[in-house]
Amino acid sequence: MVSNSVSITLPDQSVRQFDHPVSVAEVAASIGAGLAKAALAGKVDGKLVDTSHVISQDAALAIVTDKDADGLEVIRHSTAHLLAYAVKELFPDAQVTIGPTIDNGFYYDFSYKRAFTPEDLVAIEKKMGELAKQDIPVTRKVLPRDEAVKYFKGIGEAYKAEIIESIPADQAVSLYTEGAFTDLCRGPHVPSTGKLKVFKLMKVAGAYWRGDSKNEMLTRIYGTAWTKKEDQEAYLNMLEEAEKRDHRKLGKLLDLFHMQEEAPGMVFWHPKGWSIWQQVEQYLRKVYVDNGYQEIRCPQILDRSLWEKTGHWDNYQDNMFTTQSEKHDYGIKPMNCPGHVLVFNSDLRSYRDLPLRYGEFGSCHRNEPSGALHGIMRVRGFVQDDGHIFCTEEQIQSECTNFNQLALAVYKDFGFKDIAIKIALRPDKCVGSDETWDRAEEALRNALRACAVAWEELPGEGAFYGPKIEYHMKDSIGRSWQCGTMQVDYNTAGRLGGEYVDQHSNRVAPVMLHRAIVGSLERFIGILIENHAGSLPLWLAPLQVVAMNVTENQAAYVTEVVNALKAAGIRVHADLRNEKISYKIREYSVQKIPYLLVLGDKEKEAGTVTARVRDGKGGGENLPTMSLNEFISRVKDEIAAKK
Repeated sequence: MVSNSVSITLPDQSVRQFDHPVSVAEVAASIGAGLAKAALAGKVDGKLVDTSHVISQDAALAIVTDKDADGLEVIRHSTAHLLAYAVKELFPDAQVTIGPTIDNGFYYDFSYKRAFTPEDLVAIEKKMGELAKQDIPVTRKVLPRDEAVKYFKGIGEAYKAEIIESIPADQAVSLYTEGAFTDLCRGPHVPSTGKLKVFKLMKVAGAYWRGDSKNEMLTRIYGTAWTKKEDQEAYLNMLEEAEKRDHRKLGKLLDLFHMQEEAPGMVFWHPKGWSIWQQVEQYLRKVYVDNGYQEIRCPQILDRSLWEKTGHWDNYQDNMFTTQSEKHDYGIKPMNCPGHVLVFNSDLRSYRDLPLRYGEFGSCHRNEPSGALHGIMRVRGFVQDDGHIFCTEEQIQSECTNFNQLALAVYKDFGFKDIAIKIALRPDKCVGSDETWDRAEEALRNALRACAVAWEELPGEGAFYGPKIEYHMKDSIGRSWQCGTMQVDYNTAGRLGGEYVDQHSNRVAPVMLHRAIVGSLERFIGILIENHAGSLPLWLAPLQVVAMNVTENQAAYVTEVVNALKAAGIRVHADLRNEKISYKIREYSVQKIPYLLVLGDKEKEAGTVTARVRDGKGGGENLPTMSLNEFISRVKDEIAAKK
């Protein structure tokens, strides 16, 4: 006689026995009514499933509630379906396409005779609220592929039918139904719409079907969803603050840079913006020198044959700018790695020469889609603080340890102290042996262990040629930015003929470590502008001091003070305009100048200065009157401390 009993192991390692196959919901109910009510989904042997999922054999089970990260993901996915349901209720002729979750929310793309308006969003969100309050059950069924195609064609959902037709014929598909709405989805979903309580529609945008500009333009509706109202309010407040900090607006307000159609995705740096650039670059250049890097410079354009060897010509050409001369094809470099290998190859190297560290402020170009461009954060022309370390396998760990310590120190100097470190591990498609990957991944782990730092591991997210450490910086309003990386590469140098003579007189390929601290300087400066809301720390500020006279009587003294500050290496501007001092102070406060010197007859006669220091709130605080030398010492000390 076959037994139907099922043994369920819970997260606390307690075991519950059932004499029949049992659903996730039934297990939750057996534990308690509160858990049964809170259950959103289940995790059976690590796989996320609906609460209706039936467990027919022994398994480990975790009940997923709104307190779990997986629970929030299920809520957002289900809210995307609720959005589609509401749209179909209000606009029956609209066709639904795809609706995935994204960071902090979800979107859904629709085909309709016109674009949706902000007024439509208000009505759709109201309808979503009504459907959620009805607490409509969400049910799942599985159909053969062809039957599912027939079903969606029958209800006029051509896009869904097209999606299903791309699935192999021998596969079944799952459909989810809530009320009068049925959608194609893998799931899982909440058991009923009543679980969806906190959501908001954010905006509409255009999106091509399947991301192809040759296809129909659809309307994309973005939304956000949360488990608690206060979490959503905090997120919306963060977005409001982010809007104020938008580097594109501040770039114009502070006269830092601009973009224009004649050079899409390229930056026109103005004097003040270029001053910030120079401070960042010169700081990083000193980091190069202090840490054993030799700075190099490689050509912008390299022959097609090189890009064929690296695999870029076949796999990355759509993202490259190319040109031709004398019947030869050339690629404008999208990255600096091949050039650095060629510099390494220019001489015969010995193991005694390793590690060999090259650094370059390498100018790169990538043909990014126009819709993906975003101020100076996402551009087509950019410069990286790029570096490559050529080393032996035995040197990987120490080089990665040193780089980790260096990267964290640099981030601290720029005002970022909350850094999340992650290791991206081998993807499904990769080059090299499993043994090599194992050694490379363990070297990265050991490097971080040596630094006594915590890290998260990201299975499957490494580059095809090797694993990498990622550095994610959290800014002043809680956003995370991934900038620095350290990547282990056993392959590229060898593919381009790189080799050194080892201690046994054999020629072997070096390990190549790809490293960047800030990544794209354009993007990093954009992050700095937004992190500091334009009020850059004194050492980075384009103008550190503005000296202004109260009347014409102090003009000569202002010039004397300004010359002394310039001689001390301080970036200063003299404002001798015949304007009211209150007007000048307001103007430079808006421009977020760190120090304003107000020089009247009293200061002139005593040889002193009265300084107003920026307070970060759009105003300032007057410091006690001090001698010019005292002020210079204060400013220089603050610059040296990178405050």
